Amino acid sequence: MKDEIRMVDISDKKIQLRTSIAKGSIKLKSTTIKRILSNEIEKGNVLATAKIAGILAAKQTPKLIPLCHPIPLTKIEVKVDVKEDRVDVTSIVKAEGKTGVEIEALVSTAIALITIWDMVKKYEKDERGQYPETAIENIKVELKMKE
Repeated sequence: MKDEIRMVDISDKKIQLRTSIAKGSIKLKSTTIKRILSNEIEKGNVLATAKIAGILAAKQTPKLIPLCHPIPLTKIEVKVDVKEDRVDVTSIVKAEGKTGVEIEALVSTAIALITIWDMVKKYEKDERGQYPETAIENIKVELKMKE
């Protein structure tokens, strides 16, 4: 095991178009889902805010993840899909660079989901102030490719 920590040297890699897609979900009460769809959340539009948070998060990834290279991102798209018992988030990130953008896509998805939780937490708490039904699940990279 090495004690040394360092950023990987990508100097010799060639610049390529790189794309990553990450997905995840947040389980919510059906009553909270109805509030989201009716735009009845006290903090405002949950889905629009989650998209903006995911975009901002992808752009901040090198500041959040210590050994992640700063990459000039060319596309960040955050999609939300409201289901009966959850909200699915998909982040698509592209860049022309020497390293992949899967961490940016993961960070985007995770922060969009956490933003949803923050905005609806008032409606998810039980009588003891806990969140027995709320859960962020299955954050994963669905696609990593280079062209």
